[in-house]
Amino acid sequence: MKVLLSGGGTGGHIYPALALMREMKKQYPDTEFLYIGTERGLESTIVPDNGVPFKAIEIQGFRRSFSMDNLKTIGKFIKSTSDAKKIIKDFQPDVVLGTGGYVCGPVVYAASRLGIPAVIHEQNSVAGLTNKFLAPFVKKIAICFEEAADQFGRHKEKVVFTGNPRAQEVVHVRKNSALKEYGLNPDIPTVLMFGGSRGAQKINDTFVDSYAELKTKPYQVLFVSGKLHYESLLSRLDGTSENVKVVPYISNMPEVFAGVSLIVSRSGATTLAEMTALGLPSILIPSVNVTDDHQTKNALSLADKGAAKMITEKELTREVFIEKLDRLMQNPSERAAMAEKAKRAGVPDAADRLIDLMTDLTE
Repeated sequence: MKVLLSGGGTGGHIYPALALMREMKKQYPDTEFLYIGTERGLESTIVPDNGVPFKAIEIQGFRRSFSMDNLKTIGKFIKSTSDAKKIIKDFQPDVVLGTGGYVCGPVVYAASRLGIPAVIHEQNSVAGLTNKFLAPFVKKIAICFEEAADQFGRHKEKVVFTGNPRAQEVVHVRKNSALKEYGLNPDIPTVLMFGGSRGAQKINDTFVDSYAELKTKPYQVLFVSGKLHYESLLSRLDGTSENVKVVPYISNMPEVFAGVSLIVSRSGATTLAEMTALGLPSILIPSVNVTDDHQTKNALSLADKGAAKMITEKELTREVFIEKLDRLMQNPSERAAMAEKAKRAGVPDAADRLIDLMTDLTE
């Protein structure tokens, strides 16, 4: 079988595709993969680094309001669709998966025009503009949040709830000694706090404001600043601490997840998929710098189930943060109840569901 993957711009579109690919290779070792992205997106480095053949096309996203740039985008879309068709004809895939981001627009559209079955995968609770555009042309629409189903209008009959393949990739990770790598004791309750791969200024500022108090707590804190902010953040801290550690980046995040008691983070789709797969309680601080405020809706999907607490950026102060953190860290039974609800919200077989959806289309 040959599978064409496309999606990019952010890791949230790329990592689900790679997780799907790794699981599919376990089940169908002879499967061949090709990934189409852009040279400017993160996919141009992440995908080749994972040993996946990569081809690039040139495309840009549409603006949601009227702009002369959209005329240029239409021209680029026509050109990129033609380029995608050439790549597709050469590779001859059996099925195509688009995981979001504007690059998969011309790729999935070209595949549909060539009669190749295609699936789009929507990771967020708010459907992206590209996936909405592609809905009429694909065979199936895979979603990770039930709330997204109604957003595909008259194409709702194509929608299938699969979850995010990253969930299945981490579900078997067990409590381990990863915290020792960061100078922390794996046997002491620990909070992992981060703002995404690049860090988040508001979360960083709140951590700095709270640092003096956090040093006095009976629990540990592992804070991830983001590489860009690391040096400047360290310069703002008053001394060092045995129970509060700061690192610029964590490469083995699922292994660290498995050893912590609580997560404080943004509410990106991949992060939530991993947390729920492992059944972890969380305090979610949605980013306001995302399309259609989808991180707030992602967070609410867990908060409304009692699986997470949410603090908006507007509400986020040192006092509010410490109060919510202390309440959960001092109440193991409340954390355990949240963890159980998070586990129930997870989809540990998400990759299997998506693979079945795709292979059914090739029969």
